[in-house]
Amino acid sequence: MPRIVGVEVPREKRVETALTYIYGIGRVLAAQIVSKANINPATRAKDLTGDEVSRLTGIIQKDYKVEGELRRDIAQNIKRLIDIGSYRGMRHRKGLPVRGQRTHTNARTRKGRRTRIGGVRAGGAPTVVKAASAAKAAPAPKTAPAKQAAAPPASKEK
Repeated sequence: MPRIVGVEVPREKRVETALTYIYGIGRVLAAQIVSKANINPATRAKDLTGDEVSRLTGIIQKDYKVEGELRRDIAQNIKRLIDIGSYRGMRHRKGLPVRGQRTHTNARTRKGRRTRIGGVRAGGAPTVVKAASAAKAAPAPKTAPAKQAAAPPASKEK
């Protein structure tokens, strides 16, 4: 496997597709990089010469943020939003969707698994109370116990 910018790209794939295995490079950017390096896009990664690999690496390192540098920048941007207390930063901090999606239903990717409030699951194990707000809820009003209906008298048939 050719190693480009610290990433082993698959040998059997075309160069344009193989470059997409690098974090931060998609299909369009891969096509631009291949054309800048004057490499035939139909070339397989295993057929690249050392000179072609070094040209690809040089172009990527000089012009683009990829892999660790890109991940670091994204993490710093999110940390900055959290530190300044913006709406988006608060959503990141709470683990909720950031871009305006609804949360009444769905949003399970950001919110995680559902937690049940009260009750018992089908298996018989008690569930965990979700939040302190559930504990503060007013208790249900007490009502008189329901009377059991008397069984009808047994008929005597002979």
